Amino acid sequence: MRKIIVIDREKCDGCGLCAQACHEGAIQMVDGKADLVSESYCDGLGDCIGECPVGAISFEEREAAPYDEEAVKKHIGGCQGCPGTMARSIGNVETVEESLAVAPPSSRLANWPVQLKLVPENAPYLQGSHIVIAADCTAFAHPDFHRVFLGDGKVCLVGCPKLDDSEAYREKLARIIVANGPKAVTVVYMEVPCCGGMVRLVEAAIEAAMVDLDYTKVKLALQGEELARESVRYRFSR
Repeated sequence: MRKIIVIDREKCDGCGLCAQACHEGAIQMVDGKADLVSESYCDGLGDCIGECPVGAISFEEREAAPYDEEAVKKHIGGCQGCPGTMARSIGNVETVEESLAVAPPSSRLANWPVQLKLVPENAPYLQGSHIVIAADCTAFAHPDFHRVFLGDGKVCLVGCPKLDDSEAYREKLARIIVANGPKAVTVVYMEVPCCGGMVRLVEAAIEAAMVDLDYTKVKLALQGEELARESVRYRFSR
């Protein structure tokens, strides 16, 4: 038994966004409709669900073939099928002289380590903090990451939802939230489909912890500009 996607072909309008979002190549367009081509290709993370504009994709818990990473690699030829890893030129070009002409900004990093796997769950700086959880690539894409997202003692934690263990991250974040009662959590992620996994694991961790806090998610474009920002307040009745 495991969690796996199910596609309602009656609702599917054939837009193909889910197939683009699935970095495992589990979804393909068949006769103008989305189709799960192999259970063993589906990792159950659901990158496709958030991209479907008509709600044709959902999760179900059932007997299914286990996720087979080796089969996926053969299927898509490594990561070549993943839109998020597609090689492209972005066009941001600045000479060294131009860069040095502007006074370098000071670092606003308030904690160390920053890698989520390495951060102690009982680190003193986590207590009652504002935690910024950033996908690895965001600080490289955003030209002013420190000024916009850090400062005021915010705690920065980073990780990759595609290359790291997302389930381990979810469980650790839930424990961190329960143990430290942060006042706010902000997640910063890229527009590429696989990065949506960071949002899902953070939200799942908050819901598992059941701790009241303010939550914000910020989506960045590959060139660094902010595409979307959404804030909500989590309040759990006890």
